Parts: sequence; C-alpha cells; structure tokens
Amino acid sequence: MTEPSPADVRIDTSRPHPARVYDWYLGGKDNYPVDEALGRQITEMEPTAPYGARHNRWFMQRATRMLAGRLGIRQFLDIGTGIPTEPNLHRIAQTANPDATVVYVDNDPIVLAHAAALLRGTPEGVTRYLQADARDPGRIVALAREILDLDRPVALSLIALLHFVPDEEGAYEIVRTLVDALPSGSHLVLSQLASDFDPERTREAVAMYKAGGVSLVPRTRTEMAKFFEGTDLLSPGIVWLPDWHPELGVDEVRDGTPVPLYAGVGRKP
Repeated sequence: MTEPSPADVRIDTSRPHPARVYDWYLGGKDNYPVDEALGRQITEMEPTAPYGARHNRWFMQRATRMLAGRLGIRQFLDIGTGIPTEPNLHRIAQTANPDATVVYVDNDPIVLAHAAALLRGTPEGVTRYLQADARDPGRIVALAREILDLDRPVALSLIALLHFVPDEEGAYEIVRTLVDALPSGSHLVLSQLASDFDPERTREAVAMYKAGGVSLVPRTRTEMAKFFEGTDLLSPGIVWLPDWHPELGVDEVRDGTPVPLYAGVGRKP
C-alpha cells in the first residue's frame, strides 16, 4: 500500500470542517478562520461545547484503556480520527499492548498533513493512516484488510462522527457494513450528540452548522441504540458521556457540567 502524501491533496479553507472545528474547541492550532468562526458561534450559544469536545477525547481514552487493557484487544480501527491530540488512541493501546495494530481513517487533508504524528507508535506495534471517507465503508474495509487481521477481534471507534452523517446518507448502513466485516469478539465504540437533552439549543446548533455548510444530526437515545443492533452492550449500556466508566479516567479535569452526548460500547457475539 502506498503511504499517504500530504502533497497529493488540497485543504479547503473556504468552509468549516468538523475535525478542524473540534481542534479549535480543544485549543489546537490546526484550524482556519472559518472553523474558528463557527466554533465561536456555537460556543456563544452553548458555552460548554469545548468541554464536551474534551469529554469525547476522554471517552475514547477510557474505552481504549478498557479494550486494550482489561479485554486484551490488539487491533483498532479508528474512523473520523481528527487532528492528532495527545494522547492519541495508539499511545493508549500500545501502552497496554506494545504489539497492538492501530489504523486511523479520516477524509480531511489537514489530518493527512499530520499523519506522521499519528504513525509514531511502538517498534513492536503497527500504526497506519488511511485517507478515506466514512461514507464509503466498503473501501475502508478493503484498505483496512491489508493491515488488520479480520479473523481476529477489532475495536471499531466512531467517536463524535455519526452526528455528522444524516440517515439519508446511510449512517446506520455504514455502521452495519463495518461491523459485519469484523469477527466475533470485536467491539463497537460510539459517541453521539443527543437530541433529547436540550432540544431548543440543539436545534439552534443544527442551524448554525447548516449555515456553515456542515450537517449536524443529533439523535435520541433510542436512535443511538439502533447503531448497536447485533451487538451486546457492555455495562453500563448507553449513558451520558461522562458516566461511561469514569474510574478509567486519567488526568480528566471535570467540573460536573452536563455533556449532551451519549456513549456506548458493544461487543459483537
């Protein structure tokens, strides 16, 4: 497989991109004025948005600690990777299992530009980056198959991704295609913006993202649960983001503010 080349792609700075808005929420520097403008608009309406972005990262870290540590998973497929923010998923997975294989997938050229940072793993392990769109799960599976052993369990992470994929663009079909390609013992890790926490504010956020050219699709808990059909939810099930195994947190600075996102991890029987 040819390694990705940042010179092969253009970065569109004329419209915001979720990965770069997310980077701005996290205090990163890899975003553009159009991303910051949308981030500021959302934060003026919902001051806790940056705090929620941090909780998404923390959830990814806690889930990875459980999967790599307690459950011994050694293969990870992270789709919608975003701009690198330490500690990245491979740091946590390869701390628990130095020989872990981690495949990152994103479609934003600025993430590709930082792919080198994502590839600095342990000598025993494998870390790779694929430039691909989540809306093309068949291609992702085909590319990932060249790196991952799909006869052994894989942890599939879709963190803060699916609320940017409308139902009519195949959100549920994307998840089903990916999970169907994985063997028994694999796990699905999801977080999703809730529509049934503060509906009025959520509608305002959807409108702001739409004005910026970005689809935002919050979902109810029941709609979130549909992503996990065919898997067995790990305890405590689908819960608010901060409530998913908080005991696994490391260096999390919480203030008790509610975070209107759902989180869950399911195991494929």
